[in-house]
Amino acid sequence: MDSHGLMFNLIIYLSAAVIAVPIFTRLGLGSVLGYLVAGVCIGPWGLGFIENVQDILHFSEFGVVLLLFIIGLELEPLKLWRMRKPILGAGGAQLGLSTLCIFIAAYLLGLDWKTALVIGLGLSLSSTAIALQLLNERRLMSTEVGRTGFSILLFQDIAVIPIIALIPLLVVTGDLEVTNTSGKSTWVIIGVIVSIFVVGRYVLRHVFRFVASTHQREIFTALSLLLVCGIAAIMSIIGVSMALGAFLAGVILADSEYRHALESDIEPFKALLLGLFFISVGMSVDFGLFLTQPLLILFLTLSLVFIKISVLYVVSRFSTVSSKQRPLFSFLLSQSGEFAFVLFGFAVSANALDQQLANQMTLVVALSMSTTPLLMLMHDKLIEPRSIDITLPSMDEINEESGNIIIVGFGRFGQVVARLLMANKIPLTVIDNNPDHIERVRRFGYKAYYGDILRHDILHSAGAEKARLIILTGDGSESINLAVASIKRDFPHLSIMVRAYDRRHALQLIDSGVDGVVRETFYSAVELGKKTLQFLGFDEDQIERQAKMYITHDVATLHQQVSIRDDEKAFISMAKTAQEQLEHTLAADQQEILAKQQNKKN
Repeated sequence: MDSHGLMFNLIIYLSAAVIAVPIFTRLGLGSVLGYLVAGVCIGPWGLGFIENVQDILHFSEFGVVLLLFIIGLELEPLKLWRMRKPILGAGGAQLGLSTLCIFIAAYLLGLDWKTALVIGLGLSLSSTAIALQLLNERRLMSTEVGRTGFSILLFQDIAVIPIIALIPLLVVTGDLEVTNTSGKSTWVIIGVIVSIFVVGRYVLRHVFRFVASTHQREIFTALSLLLVCGIAAIMSIIGVSMALGAFLAGVILADSEYRHALESDIEPFKALLLGLFFISVGMSVDFGLFLTQPLLILFLTLSLVFIKISVLYVVSRFSTVSSKQRPLFSFLLSQSGEFAFVLFGFAVSANALDQQLANQMTLVVALSMSTTPLLMLMHDKLIEPRSIDITLPSMDEINEESGNIIIVGFGRFGQVVARLLMANKIPLTVIDNNPDHIERVRRFGYKAYYGDILRHDILHSAGAEKARLIILTGDGSESINLAVASIKRDFPHLSIMVRAYDRRHALQLIDSGVDGVVRETFYSAVELGKKTLQFLGFDEDQIERQAKMYITHDVATLHQQVSIRDDEKAFISMAKTAQEQLEHTLAADQQEILAKQQNKKN
């Protein structure tokens, strides 16, 4: 394709998305259906603007690769271990029952058992891209529907590896045999995965640290994309799904301090490519095949959706999903997914599936993906009004996987605050933009992540929507002020406490409406003053009392000065008056102490 053709196609894709998605979203039909309809309109069976659908589909599948990488980033190995029961339980039950039901149906329709099993395995996998998109759009990830659905999708994504390994053993023509070559391939795959794990665990952190220290954001983004593309390409070469390779890379880096920065840099590319993937699915709907066998294709599609809804409803009865949420849960995962395209293509190349049958199944998969937004619309209009609304977590209800508090800046000041909070078992998320600093504090067992809080996506990745409070402890009054303004605009529910550089900075912050301000040297300076009074022979009780009086007076004066902070003459005048009042107050306290001492002597 020449540059003009590429540019023309790009304009067509973007125009279709910009027109269709907002319309469908405004109508309450969801963005996914908008992308699918846009693809149908510009594809070979619509206006015919795009012809090379398969090339676009292969390219856009990289959006699924990026999606799996981000999913992996969210799953630390310990978190995966804690989720093992819902993953193996709900995920294994859904995949096993769906495969069994589809296998029986295909076998009864006259297919041999090997072909029926290939079809059952491929169609049983739901669409991670569609389900997660709908869960995020509806803010359901923190509900039982979201958690159980995510566990099932995660199990399916992991199961793709053994399914791909199984397909060559289900060749329609030929005996079942395992050759030395396949054994070698297995060892090659294991060796590559172990190598990726070792490099990711012990080498990549230093690479990211070196690149981050340059403070060149575009190079960090380039490194992020290079990492995903490189691992995906390596896994593809050895015959493993690129998406699964990206997922593995994400899991390896899940406990890295650069996790949030990686997620924020990848997110825009993932979102655009996923949109392109949905458009290409719409374009790939072969209406020619549909028109030659309309009743058969409709029957197969509706049968597939019915089987999966039935299986999912049964699975939900044995999970934590409430009875009111079960229809929604069943509809969300009722389609077949993007991995079916990969599996059927692989099965054809391995001679485990006939090409014509694969074309029919691919069309059924695409149509089943199109039914999900319609089922969700039916749920919203007909089922949900008859049931109790799903209760979403309130702002004050913090997901156990998120921190109640975000601390930004983990220098000497931030570490003192963090130690006190962690000693009280308060969960924290720590962000800092100094890679050397992060590397140092992580040696002491703290979880700190690299990122710039002036970026909305970094705070979003850190869980700002679910947090209660953000504490800004960094240096630089200008950057702190910009951060306060950004947080108040994007996350107005967040309470903000700030380390102020000096008195004037504290006045600016109070005026901006933050919830708490502490001047970075104020209390330490008071402590030094107390030690000086002690050295001069002052009584301990007197020192403590006068220090408290001084702090109370100074804080009150600070709040009075907010309204006149830009009027230098009035500001100086108030400062002098306040100093005289403080001296008078402390002198009166001194006279009171002397009088009490005199009375005791008498």
